[in-house]
Amino acid sequence: MTARKLLRHIFRFRGFKESLKLAIKGIGYLFLYHRNMRIIFMLGIAALLLGIYLELRGIELAAVCITITLVFMAEIFNTAIEMMMDMMTDKYHTLIKLIKDIAAAVVLLTSLNAIAVGYIIFIRRIFVR
Repeated sequence: MTARKLLRHIFRFRGFKESLKLAIKGIGYLFLYHRNMRIIFMLGIAALLLGIYLELRGIELAAVCITITLVFMAEIFNTAIEMMMDMMTDKYHTLIKLIKDIAAAVVLLTSLNAIAVGYIIFIRRIFVR
């Protein structure tokens, strides 16, 4: 095999359609087997609908959407890290527990940020009406 063919084989790109299917499978798994993802999804949809109902400006809706996405991403990474750590060993290990705790802390911080953003954006609209 020539060097060019070898490089093409090594750096072969999956088609967009295939990548999209794999990503959707991953999201489907999270929704089916992880309660927290369903809760985050429902709260995110509720916040978005409330923003639309309260007629938030575009920049405010964008901030809400970005915040919701950040919480989703934190939970996805947390789940992936927990699964990788569980795959490594069944036995209790102090460092693995610490890694899982740190990953959970990321979700906590993004959730606290989401509460702060929600408060800043929604509080005036709710009580001024």
